[in-house]
Amino acid sequence: MLVHMAEAPTYKKPDWFTQHLFNPAVKALTRIGISVMGSRILRVRGRSSGQWRETAVNLLPFEGDRYLVAPRGETQWVRNLRTAGSGELRVGRRVERFTAEEVMEGKEPVMREYLRRWRWEVGMFFNGVTATSPDDAVREEAQRHPVFRLHADQPSGSAGL
Repeated sequence: MLVHMAEAPTYKKPDWFTQHLFNPAVKALTRIGISVMGSRILRVRGRSSGQWRETAVNLLPFEGDRYLVAPRGETQWVRNLRTAGSGELRVGRRVERFTAEEVMEGKEPVMREYLRRWRWEVGMFFNGVTATSPDDAVREEAQRHPVFRLHADQPSGSAGL
């Protein structure tokens, strides 16, 4: 795997529409119990403050596992999750606690599935790479997008979140 030193992990800030209208709408719907195409409220303890931080994310079920992909790269939730190692996913009143492991190698199939499902929403953050792009392009783009495999901490009855 080639890593270009000039291409350090970056954060792509959302545009005004996404930040002020789209994300708040998805978060509000998810908070009241309506998941928008897999949306969840991710709650993670801040790495410095220890306070709970929230953001809307897309939970990706794929090949028997569940993943979080960071379309905007090195976000605050990514940094917090790396430090905390665990968090919560919420839809309405339903809460699932989880531990997370960051996927470092072989995440291309996860990226392809994520782009297949949500390219309409996040495609602008992937530099033109799509679910059908050549392997090398997906592999290179995957370096810019952290991926976490989630493991539920609660009994299997809440795994359907």
